[in-house]
Amino acid sequence: MAKDGPNWEGLLKWSLAHSDGTGSTRNLSEDDRRWFMEAMQSQSVDVIKRMKEITLVMQAPEQVLEAQGVTPADIEDMLDELQEHVESIDMANDLHSIGGLVPLLGYLKNSHANIRAKAAEVVTTIVQNNPRSQQLVMEANGFEPLLSNFTSDPDMAVRTKALGAISSLIRHNKPGIAAFRLANGYAGLRDALGSENVRFQRKALNLIHYLLHENSSDCSIVNELGFPRMMLHLASSEDAEVREAALRGLLEIARDEAGGNGGRFGEEDEKLKQLLEERIKGISLMSAEDLGAAREERHLVDSLWNACYNEPSSLREKGLLVLPGEDSLPPDVASKHFEPPLRAWAANPDSNKNSSSAEKKQTPLLLGLGPPPEAANAQGTSNAKVNIDEQNTTSG
Repeated sequence: MAKDGPNWEGLLKWSLAHSDGTGSTRNLSEDDRRWFMEAMQSQSVDVIKRMKEITLVMQAPEQVLEAQGVTPADIEDMLDELQEHVESIDMANDLHSIGGLVPLLGYLKNSHANIRAKAAEVVTTIVQNNPRSQQLVMEANGFEPLLSNFTSDPDMAVRTKALGAISSLIRHNKPGIAAFRLANGYAGLRDALGSENVRFQRKALNLIHYLLHENSSDCSIVNELGFPRMMLHLASSEDAEVREAALRGLLEIARDEAGGNGGRFGEEDEKLKQLLEERIKGISLMSAEDLGAAREERHLVDSLWNACYNEPSSLREKGLLVLPGEDSLPPDVASKHFEPPLRAWAANPDSNKNSSSAEKKQTPLLLGLGPPPEAANAQGTSNAKVNIDEQNTTSG
């Protein structure tokens, strides 16, 4: 459904006509400058114009679109195009001003699951690292349909996309986090941990870790809801990312307990120790290649053991916490080709001694202030006297 793009060929021809690539850039005439600015501005206007056209389609009732032959697949393609446009923060913020944000949020309730999922993806792009758009979505009541889709949509893809959008919406957004707590969002996260969908689990675990890291007092909530038991189970998952995310969450709870803020594993303490011992055993049996890939997991297991038992794990004793080369700096390749002479001389002060015994030592370059003027004059006078005496001796 997208229209033809900018006339890049025309711009290229114009650029080539005004530069041969050899001389200095010439000053543009007022006509050329005006033409170029209008050409560039027209491209920006085209994007806004296209977003307005997409907005009109989103505002049209579903039955009207069907009567015009617009299919759900066409709507998905249109949302794909919109997502590309709003990757720019400016365009993302402009979507509300042109009236496109509210109908986009309306698509979160569309009867087609693929459209609901795609709409959540576009919302994710709009609010990611964008405080202004986060505020606009919250003010437009966009949080409610996202939460509803996350917790109760029959389609797992829709639930996963909605969770991703919520995670981006409330990140570094205190009103969003408060709304998530008030809406019992943690109960939805608990259900996500109990699902069989690995991607859903990952997103839930990552959001839990973020929330606990931002506010350790939430550890009491996750303990009451039984999160530690579920995380212990997921820390043995076959998926490495799920294992690591579960260990990160357990580490936040353990640190809260160590800080005396009320976090407790309770009856899960013994299971936690057993889990860590099993993970240490599993890591010990890994190949060198797998050990390298499990670097974060190794450090998480050790940190969790240390937080719970106030001592390093046996990974340290076995030399499996930091593998050879992991703690070293990357090789300095460029310095051998671009080593400054002074640094080379300082690094190898005796390198020239064996080159030739007949060569005199070169006086190193001193980086500092010279002698005072009086001393310099005295030294010059003394040197001149010595030279005169030598000349007299020779002539005599």
